[in-house]
Amino acid sequence: MSVLGQKPIEIDCEAVWRNISDYLDKEVDPQLRVNLEAHFKDCAHCSAILDGTRNVLKLVGDGRSFELPAKASKRLYAKLDEHLGRQKS
Repeated sequence: MSVLGQKPIEIDCEAVWRNISDYLDKEVDPQLRVNLEAHFKDCAHCSAILDGTRNVLKLVGDGRSFELPAKASKRLYAKLDEHLGRQKS
């Protein structure tokens, strides 16, 4: 259902990713919420990211977070650096 009978505007995955945190915090305007929900309905990848983000928030929020082993942490940071480096190019 859309706001004031308006049809949801199609948004791309990158726009969804930028807004997931605000969406979960209920800090997006009503029309954007409608657009995001329509996208989650049709995009399995973004729905999985949404579910994963919710799970991380639950783990961290209830104190069940854990420290990564040093090797895993180094690999994670290396992957993040690689990914961010590609985005800047």
